[in-house]
Amino acid sequence: MQKKELSRRRTFGIISHPDAGKTTLTEKLLLFGGAIHTAGAVKSNKIRKTATSDFMEIEKQRGISVATSVMGFEYDGYKITILDTPGHKDFAEDTYRTLTAVDSVILVVDAAKGVEEQTRKLMDVCRMRSTPVMVFINKLDREGREPIALLDELESELGIHTRPLTWPIGMGRDFKGVYNLYHRRLELFSPSKTEIADDSVLIEDIASPVLDAQVGDAAASKLREELELIEAMYEPFDVEHYRDAYLAPVFFGSALNNFGVKDLLQTFVSIAPSPQPRETSARVVQADEETFTGFIFKIHANLDPNHRARIAFCRVCSGSFERGKFYRHTRLGKEVRFTSPTAFMANERSVVDEAWPGDVIGLHDTGNFKIGDTLTEGEDLAFKGIPSFSPERFKLVVNRDPFKSKQLEKGIQQLTDEGVAQLFVRQQGNEKIVGTVGELQYEVILFRLREEYGATADFRPLNIYKAFWFTGEDEEELKRFMQLQQRNIAYDKDEHPVYLPEGSWSYDVVRENYKSISFHSTSEFKME
Repeated sequence: MQKKELSRRRTFGIISHPDAGKTTLTEKLLLFGGAIHTAGAVKSNKIRKTATSDFMEIEKQRGISVATSVMGFEYDGYKITILDTPGHKDFAEDTYRTLTAVDSVILVVDAAKGVEEQTRKLMDVCRMRSTPVMVFINKLDREGREPIALLDELESELGIHTRPLTWPIGMGRDFKGVYNLYHRRLELFSPSKTEIADDSVLIEDIASPVLDAQVGDAAASKLREELELIEAMYEPFDVEHYRDAYLAPVFFGSALNNFGVKDLLQTFVSIAPSPQPRETSARVVQADEETFTGFIFKIHANLDPNHRARIAFCRVCSGSFERGKFYRHTRLGKEVRFTSPTAFMANERSVVDEAWPGDVIGLHDTGNFKIGDTLTEGEDLAFKGIPSFSPERFKLVVNRDPFKSKQLEKGIQQLTDEGVAQLFVRQQGNEKIVGTVGELQYEVILFRLREEYGATADFRPLNIYKAFWFTGEDEEELKRFMQLQQRNIAYDKDEHPVYLPEGSWSYDVVRENYKSISFHSTSEFKME
């Protein structure tokens, strides 16, 4: 049973720079998978309809994804779990953490814009974890850059080897479809934003006159030349090279028009890795082990505005999770059980009785969980690779309504537990400092504090350079450092001390004066 369930699991994340079409592609994968029956309008500030995977009120208002959505569906005998991540750079850390819970990734690239800033950062994280990547080059129905130039840029900018598995015939107004090199068939383009068209022609021999009859002599001739060039320039596709994160297969299409999505999905389920081993503090956990293990990679308060519930997202790593069974919370050292674990289809949820490696389940949380927590059947271990990075901005929380102090305290604690931002507490004056990647996170926090907790606050900017976790062998020097730098020391969510220097110059002086102390820009030092 377990072997069968493992072999049919596919858990992946979809990543991209904002506006490349990531959420649209997610929705169309759900459409092709039968999880939804009609495609909604793509989010925008003008069209107030929202994509399936965006459920928070602020996402609807701003037309952006700011929280990771989890969606599962069955397709062709496979159990697929998609984690649709925020594209906006201000919420990059939520995406980084989400990538710890997947076994592979689909990277969406805009055919006109190519590689963008956020694409580079996300690929850095994939390389760091050796995560297999597929690339979907989107918006072929619009004018864009030459396909060969896009592949060259992907290789040079992202440090990956590519191999096209489909190839476009024309672009923009002249876009006629793609040739599928993997399945040896022609896919003809017929734009449709709501219906699934199946207009494919089997052409095993590219020299066949059937190709000319379908796309015209000029387009057919150009396609033959380009395919000959591909075979000469790019190494043959090898599934193991892909699974080893050495080679990225590339697909072309138009997610908005449901085109190229089926090619991507069919190839993905056949070659993407099933649940993979995971490293812990004690050992490597294999997915096919009999005993259950899992970790929390995301927490979301108030997922359903009608029920002020707090949900912890748990990735199952080994064994099977059973509803109502007791499991060990290794950080707290206590037994916990869950009577209503849930599976997700965007904002819809259903109770599940069991879950297998690769599945993501929602666990009702009363405040016991923090991001990175581990559940087991008794073994003491902790999964690795879920770090906090140094924020780029720091602001002091200022309460605007003293009568709502408890609500503010609860809201700040829960929202930072979710990973929306990081909380650092100075012992002097119990000052709460919120660290973020960008300004938009502060806007989201203020909005959610008001709407979900009835609390109002302001953020006062602070002159802080960066956050540094620190370690040292010399206990006396560590004690002296913390006493002298007391005003610049705060504690993170795990009550670890963090140094918050005012500028790079003061950081340089401290490093010079305390040579036995090591400073780290992430909370998981092995990643540096």
